[in-house]
Amino acid sequence: MTQNTSKPRVIKDFDKLDENIQEQIKLSYPFGFADHLIRFTNKDGAYVSALPFETDERYYLVRMTVEKAESIIEDDDDFDDDGNLKDDVKEEYADKFSDLDYINPEEDVDDED
Repeated sequence: MTQNTSKPRVIKDFDKLDENIQEQIKLSYPFGFADHLIRFTNKDGAYVSALPFETDERYYLVRMTVEKAESIIEDDDDFDDDGNLKDDVKEEYADKFSDLDYINPEEDVDDED
């Protein structure tokens, strides 16, 4: 996922995001967040880890540690015991957001035969 510099960058905690954005993030990362965290230096010069997520309007950096990423998935009823987004939830969100373009970083891009 490459950042489009013309979009505003939003840095927020997952639980402070709008529910629709949270759902889109779950749809984009159906197997959990922890393996997709990036590190960057914030305005104070400290390293921060975050989950990147891009919409048509904004580029989000969702602040979380690996531990927080795992905790979010573990405590969320939308995910099964293995940390995967449940199929019925995935279908519901896919239908709900079918008119939006989003990048699924977990799709296998090497599917050429």
